Amino acid sequence: MTAAPAGHLVVVDMQRVFADPGSGWATPGFAAIVDTVAALVEAFDPAVTLTRFVSPARPRGAWREYYRQWPFALQPPDAPLWDVVPELARPHPTVDAPTFSKWGPELAARVGDADLVLAGVSTDCCVLSTALAAADAGVAVRVVADACAGGDEAGHRKALDVMRLYAPLVEVVTADEVLV
Repeated sequence: MTAAPAGHLVVVDMQRVFADPGSGWATPGFAAIVDTVAALVEAFDPAVTLTRFVSPARPRGAWREYYRQWPFALQPPDAPLWDVVPELARPHPTVDAPTFSKWGPELAARVGDADLVLAGVSTDCCVLSTALAAADAGVAVRVVADACAGGDEAGHRKALDVMRLYAPLVEVVTADEVLV
């Protein structure tokens, strides 16, 4: 038996709403990363937390305009569009948030003193927001580039480049580097 990799894996928003090509929020590279994310989940188990983006019951502030543009998403947290895709729906703790960043007290408590290892979607939104918030809190962050997908390939690459600017707080790595 091999030892689990160091750190706590957080799988960001690998949900049906981002996987479904017919969704207004479809992430084009979603299907291509599922196997890599699943391999990371298996390797890090039990140090794994899944996150879900969910809409607020009542949007406030700038979120009101956001949901005027995306009214299909104003559904309760138990709506099927918010489900984690079946390939990753294992019994791991889940943190729900109606914000792009999933970093907050609940996720901080799950991660503890470990390094934060991020995978998921979308690189140029929720992954980026989570990585930077955690780094601001003083957490060492590793973003697994080949286990993330963006709104498009250009956005994915640009977000990775931005996160590299935060070194040494944020490190962009590959799954092979993490799973050594």
